Amino acid sequence: MTTPDMECFGNSTDATEFLLLGLQALPELKPILFFMFVIIYLFTIVGNILIVATVSLDSHLHTPMYFFLGNLSFLEVWYPTTTVPTMLAGILTNGRLISYTACISQFYFFVSFAATECCLLTVMAYDRYVAICFPLQYMVLMVKRRCLKLVVSSWVAGFSPPVITVSLLCSLRFTGRKEIDHFFCEFAPLLKATCSETSVIELYVFIIAVTILSVPFTLIIVSYVYIMSAIVRIPSVTGRHRAFSTCSSHLTVVIVYFGTLITIYVSPTTGHYLNLNKALSLLYTVATPLLNPIIYTLRNKDIQKTLRKACHTFPFSRL
Repeated sequence: MTTPDMECFGNSTDATEFLLLGLQALPELKPILFFMFVIIYLFTIVGNILIVATVSLDSHLHTPMYFFLGNLSFLEVWYPTTTVPTMLAGILTNGRLISYTACISQFYFFVSFAATECCLLTVMAYDRYVAICFPLQYMVLMVKRRCLKLVVSSWVAGFSPPVITVSLLCSLRFTGRKEIDHFFCEFAPLLKATCSETSVIELYVFIIAVTILSVPFTLIIVSYVYIMSAIVRIPSVTGRHRAFSTCSSHLTVVIVYFGTLITIYVSPTTGHYLNLNKALSLLYTVATPLLNPIIYTLRNKDIQKTLRKACHTFPFSRL
């Protein structure tokens, strides 16, 4: 918990900007890190846009599974965009100045996208559960109207709770030009920079974080217990392999994403743990969005087939 310091009782003015310290360790590696993160970011954006375009344009992919995948890919375009460009600028300039308004906005959209992804991953697990455990009823249960409601609910559930968090955050006082020991405006470093008492916002964020992380993660794990049980009873070896391949891909994303988020939000927020959190943040801001196009493009035969067909019909492919 952060307690008021002497700055709050003086005549100092409220902060209008923050200095994001970024990744200042091992300065000799900055050119390599910059180049690596640029490549990862570009691959992530292009890969996810390709998935969105492929799912949208190919009528054969207008199924519930690909509808949810398209929404996840759309989110994965914006999710890293809220943080990675700021991180890249910080690497180049040895720190990045960001205005108070931009910092709070970045925090809101980052948290909202993260919460929405938790909900969408849960919806995708439910879709696989119905498809594998109730295959004959799948098209009846997963009608277009229900799929749309599930997706809209995920976005609303992701973007609503952070509104209160941001309201509480705006009530805190930041004086002078504060330094934030992170590469974007994350919650724990922001609290460390304030001179106000933070017990209320910490309690609220803890309750919301536990709810958003534990409920979806529990539902996903329970779904996959039933899914794995159903898969082993599939008589066809090919059917078992295809079902297991699809589900294992989704489960890989879930474990990496939820694992890092849970580790960060249940660990202490002081001392060397802040450096650990900064390192782990790279997993869910950079690595997880990259997994989506890798897993669902390189390992998905339907999308590969559509992309090959699109390449063959592209005018320049005939030159």
